[in-house]
Amino acid sequence: MRRGLDRHVSDRVISDVEVLHPRAIRRHLPGAADFSTRLKGLPMVAAQRRGKYLWVELGEDLAMLAHLGMSGQMLVQPSGTPDEKHLRVRIRFADDGPELRFVDQRTFGGLALAEVVEKDGARLPEPIAHIARDPMDPDFDLDAAVRALRARKSEVKRALLDQTLVSGIGNIYADEALWRTRLHGTRPASGLTKALATELLKHATDVMHEALDQGGTSFDALYVNVNGQSGYFDRSLNAYGQENEPCGRCGTSIVREAFMNRSSFSCPVCQPKPRASRVSRGTARRPA
Repeated sequence: MRRGLDRHVSDRVISDVEVLHPRAIRRHLPGAADFSTRLKGLPMVAAQRRGKYLWVELGEDLAMLAHLGMSGQMLVQPSGTPDEKHLRVRIRFADDGPELRFVDQRTFGGLALAEVVEKDGARLPEPIAHIARDPMDPDFDLDAAVRALRARKSEVKRALLDQTLVSGIGNIYADEALWRTRLHGTRPASGLTKALATELLKHATDVMHEALDQGGTSFDALYVNVNGQSGYFDRSLNAYGQENEPCGRCGTSIVREAFMNRSSFSCPVCQPKPRASRVSRGTARRPA
């Protein structure tokens, strides 16, 4: 989506903005009128991304920040194209070319204007300055990420999903990286060797690159690029969503387990669960 936005909206000047649903700009506290007025006349300089956040630079110190939530879409449509049922914000340009539309069925996502700040050598919208670089960032420091991962006392999958540690690795790609590394998600992150933690993050990077090359992972019509096209990486998944399917390595059926109100998928043979820690002798208490 970032690539598509960069191709279609960069170096174009905004001429008009329509906010068609107030929830779409609820994160912009001054409200819809301020959002629309401030955008008019500004150039869209370049589309950027960090983790699951997307933004368009609007000059040196301002950005339009977007989070897609569960169903948000940024679509580029020719002027006059019939409105989508869940169209929330429309942005027109001075060149009268294709317009940019924010469509969101469930209205969990939204847009906001944000000041740009500098953090660790990068320029970011202030609300997301705390989010770590992701493995696809050219300045991603693998060694530093490995140290941070091994310093966590939580389960390794939970650590992978912590966007302040490493961003961009969602539930799907975490399961795929863990499968490739032969690790169960409940392994303690602090117990990983440096070599194993490095392998895990490298596999996460590979999975994300492969998914990007295939347009992402689209399980339904909500997950599309700016042209409304679905990705097809779901055809290449080895673990996520493969419950009862044979493991591509050993043939054992993939299992699903509950995880943080979501699901985890793994091979019970290739990714054995860690053995529960035993209570040290002398520390266990008898019932009163």
